[in-house]
Amino acid sequence: MLLAKDYAVLILLVVVTVYLSFASSAFFTSDNLLNILNQNAPLAIIAAAGTFVIVSGNFDLSTASVFAVASVSAAWLASETGNVALALAAAPVIGLALGAVNGLVVTALRIHSFLATLASSLVYSALAVLITGGALITVTADGFTELGRGEFLGVFIPVWVLAGVVALLWFLLSGTVFGRHVFATGGNAEAAELSGVRVNRVKILVFTLSGLAAGVAAAIAVSRIASGQPQAGAGMELQAIAAIILGGTSIHGGVGAVWRSVAGVFLIALIGNGFDILDFNPQLKDLVTGVIILAAVALAAVGRTRR
Repeated sequence: MLLAKDYAVLILLVVVTVYLSFASSAFFTSDNLLNILNQNAPLAIIAAAGTFVIVSGNFDLSTASVFAVASVSAAWLASETGNVALALAAAPVIGLALGAVNGLVVTALRIHSFLATLASSLVYSALAVLITGGALITVTADGFTELGRGEFLGVFIPVWVLAGVVALLWFLLSGTVFGRHVFATGGNAEAAELSGVRVNRVKILVFTLSGLAAGVAAAIAVSRIASGQPQAGAGMELQAIAAIILGGTSIHGGVGAVWRSVAGVFLIALIGNGFDILDFNPQLKDLVTGVIILAAVALAAVGRTRR
């Protein structure tokens, strides 16, 4: 039961990898695998931080909108000032601020996080449109694409950023007092409060962390394409939540792991890559992914009922 619960996504990841390796010689190559890591680094960063939100018993439906605001802000700053460092550094700061606003709204107004972040996603989306005037902002400043397209030791910089972020968040959730408080809040907020956990502070911090991650992801993405648009990141919040759930994090809170959420991202990515290199019907990709996620949720529900 422990193996099925904790390592199911890893087992699926290995099975899909082995299958695709035999099915196509184009799959198991360093270029293809590094490309998968690189292309999905922003989403994996968002999912890693989003794990904190869901483990705490909350939802963040605004990450795509935060991503959009952060990316267009970075593009606008770079195009207006030519200061690449300032522009790319602004994206995480803006994400952090918008995430903190989400946390404050949820705790101060005592609104369910699902509704609060649904509303804030609309506000942030409108803000992204206002910043750009609804148009694409193209960046031509020298060095702007280094973060998104550059390499270090033969590996794309976004992959290095992903590795650092995941290692940090993994330790934060699994090896710190704050991480234990996140689990306690998601497991039973009232009991956690009675035991001395400052539940509202935990909620504010997990939303702030989620916003910060969306900002980091936005900096990578906008640097990669050298442009910002208000539609950037559309649907990313649902992809992240799907990966987190596929990784075994309970939607009820109190259970989850950063590494499993990241594994969920790359399981979905491998399925998509497999459809591409094997020339399967692309219309079936979402169906297959949806069935796998539904099965993961069903297994989690069965496990919860038995406990």
